[in-house]
Amino acid sequence: MEKHLVKIESIQFITHDVLQIETEKPRHYSFNPGQATEISINKDGWLNERRPFTFTCLPLNDFLQFTIKTYPEHKGVTNELRKLKKNDTLIVHEVFGAIAYREEGLFIAGGAGITPFICIFRDLRFRDKIGHNKLIFANKTKDDIILMDELKHLLGENFINILSEEKKTGFLHGFITREILKANLPGRKKNIYVCGPPPMMDAVTELLAILKVDEKLIIQEAV
Repeated sequence: MEKHLVKIESIQFITHDVLQIETEKPRHYSFNPGQATEISINKDGWLNERRPFTFTCLPLNDFLQFTIKTYPEHKGVTNELRKLKKNDTLIVHEVFGAIAYREEGLFIAGGAGITPFICIFRDLRFRDKIGHNKLIFANKTKDDIILMDELKHLLGENFINILSEEKKTGFLHGFITREILKANLPGRKKNIYVCGPPPMMDAVTELLAILKVDEKLIIQEAV
């Protein structure tokens, strides 16, 4: 079973509850944009507490980066990550993940479900292939939006935000609806990438079925 001890090189909050952690990269360790690994903390009592987190760095980077939404109220792994500092160590395991970029389409993310898309968009930018990809990103408030400035720079007008608990100028309010999806669906035989909490995933896939989207075009993974 693959397992690597890696030292934290930097750790910082990029929103009020989202950590960005960069670590050493094990030799010959590889992944594809959109994939993830399980991480555990190299501390007594936490060694066997493995949680899945997505790579947000590029495969060619000489470091690993994870962008992690934390839940202090749960007193679990993500809360413990908040206590770590540079030179503390993590354990990374095998690479896995079902989300892989095929071609241009519509990306739909809820909260931390944006993380596999971050790596995909960064890879597309690196290869100058952002094209007409579009992102619908659902969050509770503006302050919850992960890497908003970077995504706006990458996608421009194709970056659409929906806030469920806050009304802001320039942002849609509420939840992802049939009308919002219909207005932003790509052309026939275009892929739709979906990632987010299971209830959001269920709601979106039901709406896509109503809109008669071929389920073979839907690439999804829950967080």
